[in-house]
Amino acid sequence: MTLSGKEGPEPEAEGMTPRLAFAVSLIYCVAVDREVDAREVGRLVSAFGGKVAPDLIEVGASYRALFHRAVEYVQTHGSDNFLAEATPLPTRDQRLCILLNMADSVLADSKAEPEERKLLAKFQRAFGISDERFRPFFEVILLKNDRGIFKQADPHAK
Repeated sequence: MTLSGKEGPEPEAEGMTPRLAFAVSLIYCVAVDREVDAREVGRLVSAFGGKVAPDLIEVGASYRALFHRAVEYVQTHGSDNFLAEATPLPTRDQRLCILLNMADSVLADSKAEPEERKLLAKFQRAFGISDERFRPFFEVILLKNDRGIFKQADPHAK
């Protein structure tokens, strides 16, 4: 897969930031099972703006530098190092936002692979978001992405 882009109009701050933590988290989430599904790519594009062509993700100009930094970070840092560096930076609401977007990416294809579930649980623990707090949001995202419910209700579905 190729990343397309020229320099974005918005310079990114050096070092880890909550915004970079958001981007890195989504990329870890998509890459964890080493299979990048079209729906997962769609979630990345919706988070960063842009378009998708065969073997190419073109990120919108305002997020291009951030996206490239996030990809480079994921390629050179493990998730444990990332969590140690990034967890103190986002607010509680920002950490919840990251988890919700990760859950939406994990469930984009209506199922969470074991590696994806483990990664999401690891981030949830590191971010200090309890199961009780996260569960209602997760259940909504699970339902949102469950296309199978239409097959059950449709007598003409195969």
